[in-house]
Amino acid sequence: MPEPTLALLGPTASGKSALAVRLAVHLTTQGRSAEIVNADSMLVYRGMDIGTAKPTLEERGGIPHHLIDILDIDQTATVADFQRLARDAITSCHGRGVVPIVVGGSALYLRAILDEFAFPGTDPAVRAELEAELEQLGPLALYERLSRLDPEAAVEMQPMNGRRVVRALEVIALTGSYRATLPEHRYALPGVVQVGLAIDRAEMDARIQRRVDEMWAKGLIGEVAALAERGLRGGVTASRALGYRQVLAYLDGLCTEEQARKDTAAGTRRFARRQLGWWRRDPRILWVDALDLPSPTDLVEECEARL
Repeated sequence: MPEPTLALLGPTASGKSALAVRLAVHLTTQGRSAEIVNADSMLVYRGMDIGTAKPTLEERGGIPHHLIDILDIDQTATVADFQRLARDAITSCHGRGVVPIVVGGSALYLRAILDEFAFPGTDPAVRAELEAELEQLGPLALYERLSRLDPEAAVEMQPMNGRRVVRALEVIALTGSYRATLPEHRYALPGVVQVGLAIDRAEMDARIQRRVDEMWAKGLIGEVAALAERGLRGGVTASRALGYRQVLAYLDGLCTEEQARKDTAAGTRRFARRQLGWWRRDPRILWVDALDLPSPTDLVEECEARL
């Protein structure tokens, strides 16, 4: 039997990263090596540290972390790319007798990594035509088209996220529809146990606000300004990250600094609520109280009891 695959999920600022390190250290002290596999799509970018709350080397506690700082900000990683990289890391862990602990990020990325999750094909000609329209007409025009063709898909997307809108229109052109819902709950990996950190909404909002205030205090504006000089605005994925998008708007004179700060907090709250909505529909998740966590020993025992 391979080692299990543990997955930690929960809203922003719920304490996933710290708990993952505690579990990995605990397992290691018990003679079972453990490593962490990042499932946050923005931690892959070098230099995006403050706005992503990327764990420092000290915070990683000596535990190897996979899929952190592997891309430059002008590179794009699709969900399919992330699925392949994460599964390769998990397979490597299993092959070495190591427990992989998957941590993060959005429901989509976690489902793509853990579950049977196939991606529709692509057509270079269709994609090129849509990308040309995006360049000529802008994302809003294409978003309005998507809203007419598949209102449910449009609801799940940001109107200004041209990359995702183009992909949805491409899938519709190739298959006749875009499935906005996730596939059946069926694991593609052995021995998966998902642990969710449950947190009261008021406490979640307060933590998000503290997280945003801390980002500003640590120098998020300076970080974004430095990244902008290195081409952040041209990064299709990186420039859309929460906090970075809002600070870029401030640096471009489109809003005040205070508005950028408020928009970052509000956007993060919306994101957290949306992710919780997806996770609450997954009956396989073992939920624990983020404010009253079980000991690592008890949590490991409870996870293993589920296998």
